Formats: sequence, C-alpha cells, structure tokens
Amino acid sequence: MYKPSDDSFFFAELLKDYISKLKNKDISYLDMGTGSGILSETAKNCRVKNILAADINEESVNFVKSKNINAIKSDLFSNINEKFDLITFNVPYLPKAKDEPIDSQLETTGGKKGDEISLKFLKQAKEHLNKNGKIFLLISSFTPFNRIKKFKPKIISRKNLFFEELLILEFS
Repeated sequence: MYKPSDDSFFFAELLKDYISKLKNKDISYLDMGTGSGILSETAKNCRVKNILAADINEESVNFVKSKNINAIKSDLFSNINEKFDLITFNVPYLPKAKDEPIDSQLETTGGKKGDEISLKFLKQAKEHLNKNGKIFLLISSFTPFNRIKKFKPKIISRKNLFFEELLILEFS
C-alpha cells in the first residue's frame, strides 16, 4: 500500500483548496488509485458526501474501508460504472527502473516510459465524467508529457522537490 509522501500531501492541499471554493459540496467524487486514502479523507473532511475510492490493491481498499469510506477494488475503471463530478488520480508516474523491486512497481511505476497508466486512465476517464466535471491528475517531471498533452491539460499547480517537479493537471 502506498504511504502518503510529498506528492500525496501536495495533492491533498490542492483538493482541499478546490473543494473549499465550491458553492455546492453535493458532488460525486472518485479517488482513483486511492492508496492510503489521503485524498478521500480530505474530501470527507471537506464534507463531500458521495465519495468512491478505488484501487487495484486489496490492502488499500480494505484500509480505506476501515476509515468508513466507500472503496472498491478496480483496475482503473474495470469495476466502475458511475459518472462523477470530480475524479482525482495520483497515478504511478515513474518510468520502469530495472533495479526497482516488483512489489513497489505497482505503487510507483507508470509503465515502461512512465506515462502508460496515465494515458490508459485518461482514455477511460472521459466516459465517467459528468458534464462540467473535472479530472485532476498528478504527474512528475520524470513522466513523459508529449502524449499526455494531446488530452489538452491545464497545469494548475507545481511543486519543486529536491529531485523532481510535481505537476497537477486539470482536464475538463
């Protein structure tokens, strides 16, 4: 299970700010790749009522359920039929490293180049987004951007870390 790190806290702050500015908190929210559930918890603490957390990792799903948040096991949208007003995904975004242990690749590796999971997600996500809905996707400066930019993202936040820059992208 992915433990919260700099990227998680950065994303949670953006989500908190975004939700706090909404006039109507009665939105449907999907926390894709929930991991520790930090984004779902942030939404819950901001009084969002309709939250669904999804993860491919059963341990993450059970952990988030233990916090009284609706969670399901799903490989991206494989077990999700609903539409949402807001979808977030702190996607595994790093290119595959030869020396990385297989058990941690699920949490950090976005594919051979690093953008494959993001691209697969973006292709599927539009079908699960309500009219006027938003998608927020967190990637790294290590994630190739050429194919992602075909989806016309807007960079809404950046954070420089010691070794990389984190970007939160918005898709409408």
